[in-house]
Amino acid sequence: RIVFKVGTSSLTYETGLINIRQMESLCRVLSDVRNSGREVILVSSGAISVGLAKLGIVRTAHSMPEKQDDAVQALTEKQAAAAVGQCELMYLYDKHFTEYHHKLGQILLTREDIDHAWRKANIVNTFESLLGMGAIPIVNENDTVATEEISVGDNDTLSAVVAGLTHADALVILSDIDGLFTANPATNPDARLIPRVTEIDDALRGIAEGAGSLRGTGGMATKISAAGICFENDCTMTIINGAYPERIYDLLEGRSVGTLFQKEESK
Repeated sequence: RIVFKVGTSSLTYETGLINIRQMESLCRVLSDVRNSGREVILVSSGAISVGLAKLGIVRTAHSMPEKQDDAVQALTEKQAAAAVGQCELMYLYDKHFTEYHHKLGQILLTREDIDHAWRKANIVNTFESLLGMGAIPIVNENDTVATEEISVGDNDTLSAVVAGLTHADALVILSDIDGLFTANPATNPDARLIPRVTEIDDALRGIAEGAGSLRGTGGMATKISAAGICFENDCTMTIINGAYPERIYDLLEGRSVGTLFQKEESK
């Protein structure tokens, strides 16, 4: 059972519109992974960005005005954009996965859902039912109602939480970077890729800097936090570049791709 998380920057162009080639490639590879007998869960970002672009609103996923009234309006716009964008995302996912004869189920979550025991139990049961029926659950934060998550949330954490809830064997985060580097490769030409991490400590957290791409909400810090959640649930996590979905094949065949987070004792 594998949870895949794809970020906004891996699904869209700078315009906010869908990168059709990327989405088609991702759905084709994940369909093939499902055909191999593995269970697939997809945590997908992108609803706000796609919705803003479709509505013709010129805002980035990060832009939050300083004035309170303007901030409230921007937040309301994002909630509306999430509603529009989520429809668009699910339509496209359904279109592409259906070409390979796979069924989908949509699950929208908030932090409050996870914090309440009975809601959490219902969520787990829904995941198990969908997977038992052979469907691929598509997960996102419920940004239309979860205003706090729009401001500070991230789907890196959500994907790790989902991996824990569903007792997944692995989490694969498709990002806009090849993995975890010794420094920010955008500003440091001497930065080197770290192929494997077995322990999360203060030194590792210090490596994580920046807030990710313009259209996303998470950076490397949120991914390290997600790895910590995976460690607690005996789940491996790997960061790979989402621009090349075919690298998922290399990863599943045991080749070194991106950065693998795996506790020493769980080998």
